[in-house]
Amino acid sequence: MAPSSPITARAPAGRPAAWPLALVATPLLWALLLFLGLLSLSWNLIALVLHPLLPRARGLAVGRAGIAYGYRLFWALARACGMLRLEADVLDALRNEPGLIIVANHPSMLDALMLVARLPRATCIMKASLLRNIFLGAGARLARYISNEAPVAMVRHAVQDLRDGGQLVMFPEGTRTTQKPLNPFMPGVTLIAKLAPAPIQTVFIDTTSPYLGKGWPLWRLPPLPIVFTVRLGERFVPSRDADARLRELEAYFRRGLSPHEHADDTSAAVDSPAPASASSAPGEPAA
Repeated sequence: MAPSSPITARAPAGRPAAWPLALVATPLLWALLLFLGLLSLSWNLIALVLHPLLPRARGLAVGRAGIAYGYRLFWALARACGMLRLEADVLDALRNEPGLIIVANHPSMLDALMLVARLPRATCIMKASLLRNIFLGAGARLARYISNEAPVAMVRHAVQDLRDGGQLVMFPEGTRTTQKPLNPFMPGVTLIAKLAPAPIQTVFIDTTSPYLGKGWPLWRLPPLPIVFTVRLGERFVPSRDADARLRELEAYFRRGLSPHEHADDTSAAVDSPAPASASSAPGEPAA
């Protein structure tokens, strides 16, 4: 079945849609968010029952797959309604690759939903308060998502998960972007990569929509349609100097998010001083 035509409002970015459209689109957007909330609540009730019954490995696999396919259902419905559109097929190439760290910029509250929907073996590092949230907590615990409450334990659990063949989704900005194009990166990801050891696959989330960025209310209708595009960047090998690698990673993201991006500038993606090959395919280690 062909996808529905997107609901379109040509209001400038950052300004709400015109009122005639808002009369139709606002209830539809709220209905989508209500569906997402009910979906999350339902899965968490199931996860609450499954957690004590399933062995750890089985619970982890079921928990992560359940979250992934639930979010895919949400994105499919959002696209069918013409409200939100996610272009993230490129992530399918990563879904079965073990021991991989996926690092992305963080423009919206929906970013984790975008990535996890396509990566059913991935874990996330979450705020400790979210692990106690009625809509997220039980499902996250079943999936063995990692709390950020104790940094040493966080790193240890992340390293072990990667060594066991899992994937780790991280947003090194630590919070949604407030300093365009990118907040300064917080330490952690390159240390985990070093200790695992595991490669870091960069992922760029592009959008012109302000929806659910920092300071945008959940209920406020943005210009429509809301479009997110995910693209793969270069892959960074782990480095013995985690701090230097973090600086290189942040600089690479700043170039990649710049309107004057140089697509062939990949010299930071290798551990040796030799320049990266301009012919390296996105998602593959630069040679």
